[in-house]
Amino acid sequence: MTEAEAAAELARLAGLIAQANLAYHQHDAPIMTDAAFDALLAENAALEAEFPDLIRADSPSRAGPGAPAASGFAKLRHGVPMLSLDNIFAPEGFAEFCASVRRFLRLAEDIPLVFVGEPKIDGLSVSLTYEDGVFQRGATRGDGLEGEDITANLRTLDDLPQMLKPPYPASIEIRGEVFMDKADFLAFLAEQTAAFEERERRRTAGEKAGEAIRIPVNPRNAAAGSLRQLNPEVTARRPLKLFAYAQGSSSEPVAATHWDYLERLRGWGFLVNPLSEVLPDENAAAGFQQRLGEQRAGLAYDIDGVVYKIDDLALQTRLGFVGRAPRWAVAWKFPAERATTILQDIQIQVGRTGALTPRAVMAPVNVGGVLVRHATLHNEDEISRLDARIGDTVVIQRAGDVIPQIVEVVLERRPPGTTPWQPPTVCPACGSHAVRPPDEVVRRCTGGLICPAQAVERLIHFVSRRAMDIEGLGQENIQRLYDETLVHTPADIFRLAPHAETLRGWEGWGGKSKTEAKKVTNLLAAIEARRRVPLERFLFALGIRRIGEQNAKLLARHYRSFAAWRAAMLEARVIGSDARLELGSIQGIGPAIATELTDFFDEPRNVEALDDLAREVTPDEAETGGLDGPLAGKTVVFTGSLANMSRDEAGAIAERLGAKVAKAVSGKTDFLVVGADAGSKAAKAAALGITVLDEDAFRAICGI
Repeated sequence: MTEAEAAAELARLAGLIAQANLAYHQHDAPIMTDAAFDALLAENAALEAEFPDLIRADSPSRAGPGAPAASGFAKLRHGVPMLSLDNIFAPEGFAEFCASVRRFLRLAEDIPLVFVGEPKIDGLSVSLTYEDGVFQRGATRGDGLEGEDITANLRTLDDLPQMLKPPYPASIEIRGEVFMDKADFLAFLAEQTAAFEERERRRTAGEKAGEAIRIPVNPRNAAAGSLRQLNPEVTARRPLKLFAYAQGSSSEPVAATHWDYLERLRGWGFLVNPLSEVLPDENAAAGFQQRLGEQRAGLAYDIDGVVYKIDDLALQTRLGFVGRAPRWAVAWKFPAERATTILQDIQIQVGRTGALTPRAVMAPVNVGGVLVRHATLHNEDEISRLDARIGDTVVIQRAGDVIPQIVEVVLERRPPGTTPWQPPTVCPACGSHAVRPPDEVVRRCTGGLICPAQAVERLIHFVSRRAMDIEGLGQENIQRLYDETLVHTPADIFRLAPHAETLRGWEGWGGKSKTEAKKVTNLLAAIEARRRVPLERFLFALGIRRIGEQNAKLLARHYRSFAAWRAAMLEARVIGSDARLELGSIQGIGPAIATELTDFFDEPRNVEALDDLAREVTPDEAETGGLDGPLAGKTVVFTGSLANMSRDEAGAIAERLGAKVAKAVSGKTDFLVVGADAGSKAAKAAALGITVLDEDAFRAICGI
């Protein structure tokens, strides 16, 4: 695979995984199963390992887990982020995970890694805050930083202690998983199905049918939907259970090991999974994995793997986190389920960057209790590799109700007369030529700004919850505003106020009900509220290729202000300039990302549109992390081998104290930390008059 093909595939994977996260964590309506999602994550990780310079800002390996808190609930910020776990699928993956832990800690092979193995429950993760032993509030995972306040619903759970048994810390966050076991789910499913059928009977008969009823597709969805009820009385009627398994923030240490912490949880009155075990070394994990896999079908609840955690909490603290996951834990997943069905058609979807993505339409098939109708085909090369043809019998991975993964074609069942699929030569949205540039895997529409598929999708991205977060501008409303020629650019959104009366004249936007009467007023108020936004949101909302949430944060943190970023990007168009060197030296910003940024600013119409938007919106100056830390606002570069820690661990410490960690020495560098075999960076730092620190001096500044 060429670099261009890899970049295109990483872009597709980032978008699809983000879409799946939103559907799963916020809407409780997954578009794929865990198996299909894990396969996408694995594909993304393999590509990033092969092409490290192409790692995207919005890479799933860097993004926070979950999705933003949904509307309808207040938001609660977690004291410690609720991050996700990296997944592995085989003994080789676990061996590499253990090796990475040893490399980071510089741990000798003869020192055993003690683990705790815990069944990975397929439910909804929650964070429970206790103060002076009394349950005060609880939240969903959300986007990992803040979740939905579901305190009232959690109070209805029989398994949740309202008061902890002493002794206990003054304040502590306890993490757990709310789930519904298999028997309870089947009973609940029968009840919901009967209610749905009765509602449909009444609706068909012209009677008052009542509220819509959603039939859950699996126990996880049932549990998540039950906890997200706006009426706690509904939650109280649902058969929910809770296993506690982790700690967030705490006012004081409560244990030295994770196993001791689980014992404290039991002492406080929580249920802890009885199948959890202490494993004396990493060699015991494979046997534990096999035993749980054999017990899986007979368990009362669904599990999709085993979580392995370093038992020593001091080592957990040293290991810390990278991107979206802790370095001290990993989820070893069980194999995916499969099924066969008929490929009925191949449709083309046009993305906001003009990419044409094929999608399989299949005869509906039930896989593990989920009805599957569609599957991603990734790109035309994947179709060629599979030799997938309309009419074929195909094997699919277990998935949700929209987008599973096609694994293979059953050639011996191929009907006579089938022909290979031919990619389109024109865009189905606008009729422009659809071309596949040399060395790229993705076919793209050449319509650019005239293609309605791209224009609308860019606007949808701009107003989305993780971008500008403008309430009331969903896909349908954006499409209507675009069709009525009121909004064609992001800046147009902020010029809608003079058209208020026109909007009120539209069907569904006027005054037939109190809700409709307020719709336009509320929308304009929501727009006005977003005239000031954090710089990182503003940058992400622009939709520049490869600039996802994480890279937007990196850029905002480095340049601090919109004016500084804009000026630097214009200067960085010149290869070899100080601005280009500075951009490339930002930790996490590789050459491919730098090229995307400078290409964006090379197009005068982009700069015009950006400046037009900046006249309507004021991005707030960004704050760096650790503002009161000893390295706050400083740029630090590491070179050579450190004696007492790895450079990764040293860089993580520096960032926690407010530093910006860069890869190259430049005039903006404040400190160069040198180890053995420092190389040319030390000479360059000396020539530039940059302060050079040895490891001991660095540790002294950091207070370690």
